[in-house]
Amino acid sequence: MIKKPKTKKSPVLRKATAKPMAIRPVKHVGLKILVIDVGGTHVKMSCSGHSEIRKFPSGPRMTPSFMAQEIKRLTADWNYDVISMGCPTPVKNGKPIKEPANLGNGWVGFNYEKAFGRPIKIINDAAMQALGDYEGGRILFLGFGTGLGSTLIEEGVIVPLELAELPYKKGNFEKYTGNKALEKKGKKKWAKEVCKVIEILRAALEPEEVVLGGGNARELKNVPEGCRVAENSNAFIGGFRLWKQSAASPGAKKV
Repeated sequence: MIKKPKTKKSPVLRKATAKPMAIRPVKHVGLKILVIDVGGTHVKMSCSGHSEIRKFPSGPRMTPSFMAQEIKRLTADWNYDVISMGCPTPVKNGKPIKEPANLGNGWVGFNYEKAFGRPIKIINDAAMQALGDYEGGRILFLGFGTGLGSTLIEEGVIVPLELAELPYKKGNFEKYTGNKALEKKGKKKWAKEVCKVIEILRAALEPEEVVLGGGNARELKNVPEGCRVAENSNAFIGGFRLWKQSAASPGAKKV
């Protein structure tokens, strides 16, 4: 009797459903907080006491000086004491240490507090989203947008990651999961590749849950078992939470 060769099982997929969380300020802190979510295509803002989200286009020519001017113009009627900002680049000790790949130059060394006239806490944008989505345990956050953002949170400790640049096939993970790959391959092929990448990273980091976010997460009709799709607006929850936490260790923050 001839035995059929064993075939590798495909990952179990389930329907992707986004899980929104109510945007709310951190009441016990007693501060009015402006949260800024800087992305490769838009800059979005939310403020304590307001349900409205305001935004304006970003892009490869946007400098931090222009960003600050636009934010102050668009939030002139909002009152706030402090600022939280998620930035799409590695951040150390509250400061960007590398120029964002999809924005203009000048982010490293820029005086953000002077530009805004307010105390500001800066964190990687994927880390801010992960903080907003965190519900306990060990989670891996993967943000699929212009590029690939990533953060691990374990027992309340935030560990920003830069998985996008890890070698993969004929490039890196971002090359196969970013916005350019979606436009080039189409939704179906892109989604298949994304699911493969999710499985690889989950096997390597062993999270209890994988949280998927970013503007393109909504293009995933099905996701591997153990994943959930989160609303991008949850990043604002992370920004509000940022002012009630303290640093746990260099490069890591305690929720």
